[in-house]
Parts: sequence; C-alpha cells; structure tokens
Amino acid sequence: MEVVYRCCCGIDVHKKVIVACLNNGGEQDLREFGTTTSEIKSLAKWLTESGCEMIAMESTGVFWKPLYNLFELMDLDAIVVNAAHMKALPGRKTDVKDAEWIADLLRHGLLKASYIPSREQRELREITRYRKSLTEERCRETNRLQKILEGANIKLDSVVKDINGKSARKLLERIIEDDVPTSEAEVSRIVHGSMRSKLGQLVTAIEGITTPLQRKLLAQVIDHIDDLNRRIANLDELVQDYMDEYVAAIAALCEIPGIARRSAEVILAEIGLDMSRFPSAAHLCSWAGVCPGNYQSAGHRKHGKTTKGNKALKTILTQCAKSARSVKKSYFSAQYQRISARRGKNRATLAGAHSMLIAIYHMLKNNVPFRDLGADYYDSFNRDKKIHGYLKRLKALGWEPDTLPGSA
Repeated sequence: MEVVYRCCCGIDVHKKVIVACLNNGGEQDLREFGTTTSEIKSLAKWLTESGCEMIAMESTGVFWKPLYNLFELMDLDAIVVNAAHMKALPGRKTDVKDAEWIADLLRHGLLKASYIPSREQRELREITRYRKSLTEERCRETNRLQKILEGANIKLDSVVKDINGKSARKLLERIIEDDVPTSEAEVSRIVHGSMRSKLGQLVTAIEGITTPLQRKLLAQVIDHIDDLNRRIANLDELVQDYMDEYVAAIAALCEIPGIARRSAEVILAEIGLDMSRFPSAAHLCSWAGVCPGNYQSAGHRKHGKTTKGNKALKTILTQCAKSARSVKKSYFSAQYQRISARRGKNRATLAGAHSMLIAIYHMLKNNVPFRDLGADYYDSFNRDKKIHGYLKRLKALGWEPDTLPGSA
C-alpha cells in the first residue's frame, strides 16, 4: 500500500493514561504518558523532536480534548477519528496494539478525520449545549410541580395554559402560604385581566388538600424553577456577547419558517459559518444525521435508517421542522402534508429538517437570502397528470362534468 506519512503517530487515549506509537519509516517507538498537562506537553515535545507529520487519536468521550487543545496551540497537525472506523481484529485488543493499529492505518492514509471546529466555536457549543440541558431540567421541574399539585388535589394546570405564568404563580404563592382564596372576588384581585373569564373554574381548581410537607416541597420546586430561569437568562446574554460575528447569519436564518433566534444560535454554534469544510449539502446532512442511510443488497434498496450524527443539531432541526409545518403558506408545510400522508409524521418531520439544513447550507455558502418555494410548489409540475387523476377520482365518486355539486 502507498505510504502517505513517513513519520506519524497513533495515540490510544484513556482517562489516566495515553499510549503513543510513533511510526517512523516503518519502525515503531512506543511510549506511555499520563493525562496531565505537563505529561501531554512532554508527549508533544517528543513528537516535535521526532519530526512527526500527523497525529491520529480516537474520539474517546471527552478525553481527546486536552490533547487536541495542546496540539492545536503547539501547531501540531492532529486528527480525531471515529473509533468505529478503525476497529482492530477480534482477540487482538490491547492499548499497545490499538496505538500500533492507528499508526499503521494513518501511515497509509486509511483514516477519515472527524470534523473538529475551531477553539472558539467549541467553547460556544459548550454554552449552547449547557443552556439546552438547563432548559430540559426546567421542563422536568415543571412536570414535577404538576405531579405535586395533582397529589394535593389541585387542578390548576387544567385551567391555565402556563403553570409558571404570572397569574398561576400568584395563586401558587397563596397555596404555599396556606391562604387559598375561596371566592371569585378574591381570585379576581390576584389573577391577570385575561384570566378573569375563568374565575369560577380557578376557584374550583385551587381547592385542594395540602399538607405542610407538600407546601414546603412546592416552595422548593418553584425556587428551583426560578433559579433555572435566572441561569438560562444569564446564558442567553453570554451567548449574545460571544456571537457578534454571527449577527447577520442569525438574522438570515430567522427568515426561514420555524426558526427563531435561539434555534439559529444553536445551529450556527454547531456548524459554524465556513461551509467550505463540507464538500456539499449532502455531506452536511449526513454529518448531522438527517438523511437516510444506505442499505442495499442483491440490487434492491431496502429500508435504511437515518445515520448517526450530531445529536444537538439533529434535535434542534427536528424541532424547527415541527414548527415550520404549521406555517400554512410555506414549502415546508406542503412537504410535510405530502410525505406524512404516505410515509408517516416522523418521516415527514425528518424530511423537513433535511430540506431546512440544505437551505441553510446554500444560504451560508453563497451568502444569499432564504427564498421559500411556496405551498403550491408541488402543483407547479405534472399539472395535466394531476388534473387527470383528480377528474378520474371525481368520476369514480359519481360526479359528471355537466353537473355541479349540490344540484338536484
């Protein structure tokens, strides 16, 4: 096989130990290092003095990040590779043999590098992903609040839309203080003006049986929700401070149906602004995991599940596609209605996410605004064939060209 790198290094990364195999002209030199910063610097110094051209390591959890950060600062070329792409033969699995195998594959150019964004973008990803975790935790706390209220015979969430709204929160504070209003007049002085049409329902809903322990637990859960709201708001400000260069791109993405500012921030934090790292829109969709996989045997294409990809990006695109389907005059709504009737709602949603990411790719690459194809896109071609099909269906239902619906 052709030799691509004369001198290269394969690294097997673990939490406490690093095994490095330097392959220099076919001769192997194996060394073991710790995972502290000083040990990694010693590894980098050894590789630099040896004239290493390229370094490869497995994408093992988060353990590759300390190495990659230091290699990046010391101008050492390094790639991170999916472990599934370089599995060793069964029965030959040791740390030393893994490092040797990685070095041998790298030497002959048989490894495919994973996409690793810049240091600034990686830090921005950590902020947006942490914000997502806090948002999910807030949702869990809200569900926990509703469970406690159900256990106390309080049906407030059956009357109000948002259990954390201002009016609902004031009523919950009265419940915690064991001073539950018992008349519509009392409730009317507490709730917001738009809630006064439900005064009778609110009085009935907040009549429950709460114990001192339940009231203390309610106070703790509400305090936790308030703390999460404060932390999420702080992260929103932090993201905005670090996304000055993304302002124009965020505004452009917000023109796409179903995408709001927070969604645009997450999408750009995951893919960045430079689309040259993806050869085509299809490569980006495959990396994100929003396109079908290949499963072909004996010349027949069988069901191919979607590929594994960037979970954070796939999740936010799916949420945006679900929002876009309700925008009636958009292409995404027409696409959803067309596919969901034949393939189901989940496939239609993922197809919308796929189309959305293709549009985002071309918008960022060519610096062009979003242009909606419109809800009548699928009616703009094969018109004669569709008209013939609809007439055929009408005739099957008993309609004749010389009659009008509803006529005697």
